[in-house]
Amino acid sequence: MSDPILYEQDGAIVIITLNRPETRNPISEAGMVDGLVSAIERINADRSVRCAILTGAGSAFSSGGDLRKMHENMTERAGNPISTVYYYAEGIQRIPLAFAKLEAPIIAAVNGPAIGAGCDLTCMCDIRIAGESARFAESFVKVGIIPGDGGAWLLPRVVGFSKACEMTFTGDTLNAQEALACGLVSKVVPDAELLAAAGAIAARIAANPPKAVRMTKRLMVQGRDMSLPALLEMSAAMQALAHTTADHREAVTAFLEKRAPQFTGE
Repeated sequence: MSDPILYEQDGAIVIITLNRPETRNPISEAGMVDGLVSAIERINADRSVRCAILTGAGSAFSSGGDLRKMHENMTERAGNPISTVYYYAEGIQRIPLAFAKLEAPIIAAVNGPAIGAGCDLTCMCDIRIAGESARFAESFVKVGIIPGDGGAWLLPRVVGFSKACEMTFTGDTLNAQEALACGLVSKVVPDAELLAAAGAIAARIAANPPKAVRMTKRLMVQGRDMSLPALLEMSAAMQALAHTTADHREAVTAFLEKRAPQFTGE
């Protein structure tokens, strides 16, 4: 069987592809969880990576969970609830925790349906752009369960509390334009142009000083849960570090000399 996750690097940009197109790229099983967490950890360990793109193989971004497997395990889950707690903690819940530690920016290039945990996976990314065929649904309630992968934390921070409640309580599906209207995605492009569009954004990010970008992302992530005084203190500490970098000196010098800067990541 082919690898559940494809990892491709072109210069400073990595493309991660969910690679189970025959089952619409569910992310709930062990192989996919392990592969996705490993890919995120690999990016963190590789300072040459300045931006990443996450997409799905085939016609779907991710179906979230595998309903066939869910059906097979219904009796066990009903009869042994403690096993379900461990199943989530040792399985799919490792994914949002890995994304929370990811220092490099990551863009979700949503190439088709992103359903349930697939929708939540897009919310783990920093930027989301959609192909015209993309669809989004926080649809757990439709199968009688709740967002067990962190969706109740993730989605309100992306679309706001009211819209997140509407999506979660109804389980309704949004098309790409509806996702754009509520801020779930920042851009909709023709399907054939999706990866190119994501690559263009990634290239603009990768052109900036990588240490400053990674520190900026950490501030953005931490700022979701910090008080303003605490964030200001953290910002001052990171700014002190930024002022020591060669890329900062190069950026200021290049601006004054009216030339393009050459950043080295130092």
